[in-house]
Amino acid sequence: MYQYDKYDQTMVDQRVAQFRDQTRRFLAGELTEEQFRPLRLANGLYIQIHAPMLRIAVPYGMMSSVQVRKIADVARRYDKGFVHFTTRTNFQMNWPKLEDVPEILAELATVQMHAIQTSGNDIRNTTTDQFAGILADEVEDPRPWAEIIRQWSTFHPEFAYLPRKFKIAIIGTKEDRAATQLHDIGLRIVKNKDGDVGFEVLVGGGLGRTPVIGVQIRPFLEKEDLLSYLEAILRVYNRLGRRDNKYKARIKITVREHGINHIRELVEAEWVQIREQLKLDQKEIDRVKAFFTEPEYDASAAEDTSFEAMQADSEEFARWVKQNTFKHKIPGYKAVYVSLKKPGLAPGDITSEQLEVVADLADEFSLGEVRATHTQNLVLADVKQGDLYALWLRLSAEELATPNINTLTDIICCPGLDYCGLANATSIPLSKQIAERFDDQDYLHDLGDIKIKFSGCMNGCAHQSVGHIGILGVDKKGEEWYQFTLGGSAEEDASIGERLGKAIPKEDVVDTVGHLLDAYVDLRHEDESFLATVRRVGVDPFKERVYADN
Repeated sequence: MYQYDKYDQTMVDQRVAQFRDQTRRFLAGELTEEQFRPLRLANGLYIQIHAPMLRIAVPYGMMSSVQVRKIADVARRYDKGFVHFTTRTNFQMNWPKLEDVPEILAELATVQMHAIQTSGNDIRNTTTDQFAGILADEVEDPRPWAEIIRQWSTFHPEFAYLPRKFKIAIIGTKEDRAATQLHDIGLRIVKNKDGDVGFEVLVGGGLGRTPVIGVQIRPFLEKEDLLSYLEAILRVYNRLGRRDNKYKARIKITVREHGINHIRELVEAEWVQIREQLKLDQKEIDRVKAFFTEPEYDASAAEDTSFEAMQADSEEFARWVKQNTFKHKIPGYKAVYVSLKKPGLAPGDITSEQLEVVADLADEFSLGEVRATHTQNLVLADVKQGDLYALWLRLSAEELATPNINTLTDIICCPGLDYCGLANATSIPLSKQIAERFDDQDYLHDLGDIKIKFSGCMNGCAHQSVGHIGILGVDKKGEEWYQFTLGGSAEEDASIGERLGKAIPKEDVVDTVGHLLDAYVDLRHEDESFLATVRRVGVDPFKERVYADN
């Protein structure tokens, strides 16, 4: 993973010192709330219902064990001993004191972490596939390119105050685990007909109040032109983006209002003007790629097949291997999900003690590296198959081995009214109830891949619009109600979910999920997934089941 040089460290340290003084002046009454607001947002600090919320960047989801231990330490000393992982692979602290935030940032800076541009109308954390670098079908590892984008976008003076926040994702495979079609810019590493490697560029995707699937703006972009083309898109958006209405300020609205053909013409014209000045030379590409070289894998790992015998001896272990491990390009290795979705607990939360265990396990079993995922779980990417049983036992002891990845109880959930000042409705308590109601492993595995995404307001931080089952909290005259959508997907077959019908009262949400599952079991063909069933039969049969008594 990338390591700061003296320039990186100096910039982050200077930002900490600057924010320390800004916070001091605010607390002393020398800055008004209006003056302080853009300063704190530029440093990832929100004011929530109960306390400030601090969001820390995890570039393309990668953390060292040293960083994970520091996160655990900071959460224990300055918060309530836990952190929350988000769908952008960042983590959040929900209970820091305002006066402690500069100290937290100073501590994190010692392990090359920061909160810069995790909020505000700027270019946010660039994300990628949590399995980047270990995939056999990868055209090229996208992480170096995510790092190049990070270095270009951090502190970019022209894009510090965009019409609205801006998100970029990049993948290196056909399979899309980074939701590139639902980002302001989506990048896919591809080969053209001559075998050259470059980028397919998508633009105008996004979720929130107006979910939109992005469209292709350029089928193939040379590597050397990556930054100049991104800059051209951002410049056009900065000029045309709506600033009179924040709900219409995202680039997805700009593309819709002007049309992709006109946007493409403007971008290409801008690109011609700046292309030569922003070319990436091979020396710089190689410099960044040097931080992502392949580790020295153990060639004998494939010879150890003891984990196969262990699966035969333990049904629980076998289930975990099937559900919570992922194929690796190196024979004898697996990637392992650390599930943060144990039923009864808040999805995406992890305690300081658990973080320290994960750091220890990363050192012992996975080359000292931990990855955050878009699904609010963690990954140990380089585990020998012979170590899987020992790792499973250790994770189980810490309640981090629930075998539920991509099942019904692997719910993506925003903080909702429990924490967020923007929320209209609670989400965490109902997510817990859903997970507890359907926490039968045989039932879950019979149902197969079902993705529930649950948001407490229209901002859609849990991406409910692209859930197989999407649940959105709404306020009706002070009461919490919930809208359901079906058939969404954030993957390569991206689709926006279709509204099921009228909103459901809070007390009926869990039962409604049950009705949907019952309908699926009755309607599906053999081995047909939930999403495939919805797409085949449509929403109406599910609607009839849910609203049968009305």
